[in-house]
Amino acid sequence: MTGGLKDGESEEEFLHSPFIRKQGNIYKPNNKDMDNDSLNEKTMEDVHTKEIDLVNRDPKHVNDDVVKVDFEDVIAEPAGTYSFDGVWKASFTTFTVTKYWCYRLLTALVGIPLALIWGIFFAILSFLHIWAVVPCVKSYLIEIHCVSRVYSICVHTFCDPLFEAMGKCLGGMRIRMSKEV
Repeated sequence: MTGGLKDGESEEEFLHSPFIRKQGNIYKPNNKDMDNDSLNEKTMEDVHTKEIDLVNRDPKHVNDDVVKVDFEDVIAEPAGTYSFDGVWKASFTTFTVTKYWCYRLLTALVGIPLALIWGIFFAILSFLHIWAVVPCVKSYLIEIHCVSRVYSICVHTFCDPLFEAMGKCLGGMRIRMSKEV
């Protein structure tokens, strides 16, 4: 028998250890005899449990074209018309903190419901694409192939002889142009 107690193993250890065959687990072979291309596993990442990057939140640069608004982009004082330094610093702080916390508050209140809505939307879109659009396009391509063959037969049967005859009749015509001065 390939399983069971090994030398030096007590009954208690055996109850908690997995049953392993001498040549390896049939699903994960660990020796050369069973390790062939048909049994190799492909590692797949679970997209639902992958870790997200909390530092770089736009790794694919989706929002590069979005206007990035900073204090200097909105409020600027030209030379000669400066406010008090304290007012300028307070304005900068007020603008930056207000923008920061309003964005956070809006994402906390509206971000999760919108994420739910967009998740449902893209799930429906994926479902329709996989189960409706692609099969319809494939069906159309199969049907149009039959129609194209019938069309090709009709063109070769009726149009080719007609145009060939017209070409032979009109092929002997010569046009000469001359310019008289």
